[in-house]
Amino acid sequence: MALNIRQSEILEIARNEGRVVVETLAERFNVSLQTIRRDLSDLAEAGHLDRVHGGAVIRTGVANFAYDERRRMHEAAKSAIGRACARAIPNNSSIILNLGTTTEAVARELLGHQNITVVTNNINVANILLGNESCDIIVAGGNLRRSDGGLVGHLTSDFFSQFKADFAVIGTSALDEEGDMLDFDLAEVRVSRMILKQSRRTFLVTDHSKLTRTAPALLGSLEEVDAVFTDAPFPDHLTELCGTWSTEICVAE
Repeated sequence: MALNIRQSEILEIARNEGRVVVETLAERFNVSLQTIRRDLSDLAEAGHLDRVHGGAVIRTGVANFAYDERRRMHEAAKSAIGRACARAIPNNSSIILNLGTTTEAVARELLGHQNITVVTNNINVANILLGNESCDIIVAGGNLRRSDGGLVGHLTSDFFSQFKADFAVIGTSALDEEGDMLDFDLAEVRVSRMILKQSRRTFLVTDHSKLTRTAPALLGSLEEVDAVFTDAPFPDHLTELCGTWSTEICVAE
């Protein structure tokens, strides 16, 4: 299906924000609600979006977005999350950072930290932190995933079993209403589970769009996480669950 200019712009907005609303789009493009609904229906039929009440969300389920696309999505939110998370990590700490564009945002905010050790299976994180001369960088072995610079597999899991870090910072591809962290790659999930196990305090960094997505592989529960750094308040039900689990929710500003 060939998209018209308005539909292409709607799709770009959805990719950046995770969700689009009929009324907001109608006002933005100065067209009728019916016109926007037709656009969203066409985009859904083409496999780009899933219709939801009042609008549409980016279609997900069995495959993640390409790395370059994920890097561009919610850049401002990821930067704010990165700053908030980095503020919770003191100097003179050891930190494990796993895969994901939001953990890379955390790495950028660690450039000013002093006397830290970062252990990572993310080549992009290692390259970012080369700019911090006070950071000792340890890179995992394993199978290199060319699509995003991630190292995964049994060698990577075994590598992390040798550490006990002060902090772990992990990302996730999706977060459901029951507080389950979800991902697409079982090999990556195995590594993330080991990282959670080998850290004294664990932080999840995730923007609000992950609440509108789904993925097939279970990474774990927010019950296993000490704090979540995000850019918008969680729904009431999930907030109550986190309170029961003593999982702190930190909304970045």
